[in-house]
This record gives sequence, structure tokens and C-alpha cells, in this order.
Amino acid sequence: MNLLTNYVLTKYLRNFFIVLISLELFFVGIDFLQNFKEVPPSANLQLLYILYNAFFTLTLTLPLSLVFGWIITLILLVKNNELVAFLSVGVRPKSIYLPIVFVSFLLLSVLLALQATPLAYAYEQKNKIMDGEYFSSTKADIFLKYNNYFIYFKRFFPLEKRAEDIHIFKIQDNDVVESIVASKANFYDNHWYVLDAKITIKPSQIDWNTSKVIVKEEKSLETLEGFKPKILDNVYESKSNFSVIDAVYALVLLKAQHINTDTIRASLYYQVFVPFFILPMLLIIFVSTSINSRFFNIAKFSSLSVFCTLIFWGIFFMLHKFAKGGVVIPEIALLVPLLLWFIIGYVAFKSRINLY
Repeated sequence: MNLLTNYVLTKYLRNFFIVLISLELFFVGIDFLQNFKEVPPSANLQLLYILYNAFFTLTLTLPLSLVFGWIITLILLVKNNELVAFLSVGVRPKSIYLPIVFVSFLLLSVLLALQATPLAYAYEQKNKIMDGEYFSSTKADIFLKYNNYFIYFKRFFPLEKRAEDIHIFKIQDNDVVESIVASKANFYDNHWYVLDAKITIKPSQIDWNTSKVIVKEEKSLETLEGFKPKILDNVYESKSNFSVIDAVYALVLLKAQHINTDTIRASLYYQVFVPFFILPMLLIIFVSTSINSRFFNIAKFSSLSVFCTLIFWGIFFMLHKFAKGGVVIPEIALLVPLLLWFIIGYVAFKSRINLY
């Protein structure tokens, strides 16, 4: 790393962290004050609430802080005549902006990696603390299809990975050929283990003299391979968020069941691709900066840059809501506009960078 890169990155990262911490404190603090009466009085739960809320807010504040930190850095470079000095001594513009783009890409990749962990469910955990359900989570009357099975859980405990009052119906050629009834079932080792199961098998061909219904009992029955409780919980709760890994798994699962996957695809695209919309924004802001402090209107530049950043983020957020609600196909709502935005950013950047 050369001296110039080190200098610019030091300035940028300092401004980035100042903005990030400020936004985190603002959003988390306002939310905590608004919901203080609903949060349990336990200090441990209050701390967990703040931590979960901080990570959930990070998915918003980190991309915005990357842009706002860059805006502040450019203002300082122009105001102190450092940018024009760099260019005057022959420094190429890419030596200034490429390290910023690389660091931003790296930080967004870290955020994406965190979205593949249980921290992706921070918003859900935060709400459970506020509703007094952090230590217990129960769903009732769940009925779903999985491969050739229709499954009914009277009571489902996703955190404990178990269910009560289970009915499993095996379907073959649009006909029920087997049913499994049990009072309890536990999930481990990627299988559901049904305890004290009563199995009823219907004959494949009905004949008055030879056909008979087979009824047998099993102390423990292994079934429903790969039917993960967390996926089940999130598919059942249509408003739940998904981690990246769980979203991919749920997408494969629901596609195999020929079930609409618009909500999952919208969440996956929004988590994986949309945060990178800031990369073209960084380049456009750079080429829109006047290198001469005498002709540089700081108020106009900063307000327009912040305004445009928020507008474009709001547009993608709105498109995400449209896609998640099934109004627009996720690929058209999110991927196509994002691709167009990268093309627009590249064209705008190339047309202005030649002026330096």
C-alpha cells in the first residue's frame, strides 16, 4: 500500500466509522426509547434487545455510511485543496477511488457473510424479546406439503426442534397410501424421529376378499429427511426474514413442491445483491466533485449527494416490497433495475472521468 492510498483510506475509514457509529446510536437509541415500556425489565434482555437491534440496523446503516463517509472525505479533500494537489502532481484518479471501492466491496461482503449466520434473524429475535416470547416460541396448527407428504403439526416448537400431535400423510398418484399419527416428534441429524408412531397402510389395489388395511406401531420412526425446523418456521411465517443459507435451502425446497417462491427470491436478492448498489454511487459522486475549492459549493454537493443516495436506496427498498408482495416478479423488480443502475453508473463515470 503506497503513501497516497494509506492517506486516503485513513481519512475515509475514520469518517466512515464516525458516521456508522452515529447512525447506529441514533436509530438504536430512538427505537429503544420508543419501545422502552414494552421491553422486559431484565437487564440481560434489554442488552440483547439492543444488540439484536444494532445488527438489524447495521444492514441499513453500513451501506449508507459507506456513501456518507465518502462524501465527507471528498469534501475535506477539496476544501483543503488536497484533491487538486494530488491530480496536479500526476496522480491518476483511479489511485484515489479504487481503494475506496475495494474497501466498500469488502465491508459489504462481510455484511453478506453475517447475513448467512443466525444474526440474520436479529429482527425476529428483537420482536420476540419485546413480546415476551424470547425463551419460548410455539406455532399451532401447521399444515404443509413436503415432497410426497402432507404434514400437520398441532403444536410446533422451532427453537426446541420438536412437534406435538403429528399427522403425516403419504400421497401417491393423488391418493393417500399411508398415514402416520404420533404424539411427539424430534428433529436431529437432519431427520424427524417420530415417537410411538401408529402407521396405517392402505392397500394399493382394493379387493373385497384379499385387500386389508395394515396397522402397525413403531417406537421410533425416521422420516422427513431435510425438513428443517427453522425453514419450516420461516416458511410458515410469511413475514419472517431468512438468512442467506436458509433462503437458498427454502428456495430449493419450495420449488420442489411447486410452491410460489416470490417472497423468498425477493428476500434473497435484496440481501445478496441490492447492498452493492452503492458501488456505482461512489463513482458517480467522485466524478461529480469539483476539484477546485473556489468553485465547489459544499452545501449543494453534500445535500444533493445525500438526497440522491437516499432516493436510490428508497427506490430499491420499494421495489423489494413490491417483489415480496408478489406485485412484480423479483427478477424484474430487483435484478433488472440493479443491472441498469450499474450500467448507468459506468456510463456516467466513463464520460466524466476523461475530463480529469
